[in-house]
Amino acid sequence: MNFSAVADGLSSQPAVFITLCTLLGLMVGSFLNVVIHRLPIMQQRDAKRWAAAIQSAENFTAENDAESTDERYDLMWPASHCPSCQHKISPLENIPLLSWLLLRGRCRKCKTPISKRYPFIELLCGLLSAVVAWKFGFGWEALGGLLLTWALVSLAAIDFDEQILPDAITLPWLWLGLVFSLFADLSEPAASIIGAVIGYGSLWLLYHGYRLLTGKEGLGYGDFKLLAMLGAWLGWQQLPMIILLSSAVGALVGGALIASGKLNRENPMPFGPFLAAAGWLALVGGPALTSAYFSLFGL
Repeated sequence: MNFSAVADGLSSQPAVFITLCTLLGLMVGSFLNVVIHRLPIMQQRDAKRWAAAIQSAENFTAENDAESTDERYDLMWPASHCPSCQHKISPLENIPLLSWLLLRGRCRKCKTPISKRYPFIELLCGLLSAVVAWKFGFGWEALGGLLLTWALVSLAAIDFDEQILPDAITLPWLWLGLVFSLFADLSEPAASIIGAVIGYGSLWLLYHGYRLLTGKEGLGYGDFKLLAMLGAWLGWQQLPMIILLSSAVGALVGGALIASGKLNRENPMPFGPFLAAAGWLALVGGPALTSAYFSLFGL
C-alpha cells in the first residue's frame, strides 16, 4: 500500500476524510462504552487488591485471595454480554448505532431494554470526531484532536456517573499531549509544559484556599489532573477560557438543579464534565473562541 498516495488522497478530499473519521468515531464510541462502564469497577477491584496485599497473612481471607487471583475483569474480558440474561453479544449485535436501532433498544434474547446511553455515546463520538476532522483536516493535528476528544468523552461520562476521573486516562494523556506538542500544531512545547504546570497548580491552589475558608472540599484531585492534561494539549493560553467557561456553565447548571430540587446543596456535583466540554470547545475554537469569550466582558 502506498501510504503517501493515501495521505495525499485524504488531504485533497476532505469529505472522504470527515466520513472516515465519523465512522471511526462511531466504532471508538462503542469501545468507550466499555471503558466508561468497566474502568471504575477495575479501579475498585485494584483498590481491594492493594488493601488485601498490605494485610498480614493471618487477616488475608480466602475470599479476598480468590477475588484477587482467579477472577479476570478488564476491558477485554469478559466478553460483552447482557447484564440480565448473560447473553453474549455477537458481532452483528454490536454494530454502532445500527444494532441498537434494529434490536429496538432491547436484548435479542430476553428483550430487556438496553440503555440509551450506549447509542448516545456512539453518536456523540461520531459527531465530535467529524467536527475535529472538519476543523483540522488530514494530519497530526486531527489525530491529536481525535485522541483528546475520545479521552474527554470517557472522562466526562465516568465523572458524571462515579465522580472520579481515572488516572489511567488523565496521566497517560497528559504525557501524550506533551509529546504531540513536539510535532503537531496544537500547542508549542513550552506552552504545553507551562500549561500542564499551571493547569494543575491553579486548581490545587483553589482547592486548598476553599478548604481553608470553608472547611469543605470543593474539587477533587482528578480535576487538577484533567486541567493539567488540557494545558498539556492546548497550552497555557487556553486555560483562562476553559476555567471561566466551565465554572460559569457549572454554576448555571448547578443552580438550576438546586432550584428544581434535583440536587441538594450538600451533595457534590462533578466538575469534570464541564471541564471536558470547555476543553473540547477550546480545541476546536482555539484563540478565536478565547477572544470572543473575553470580548463579552469587554476585556
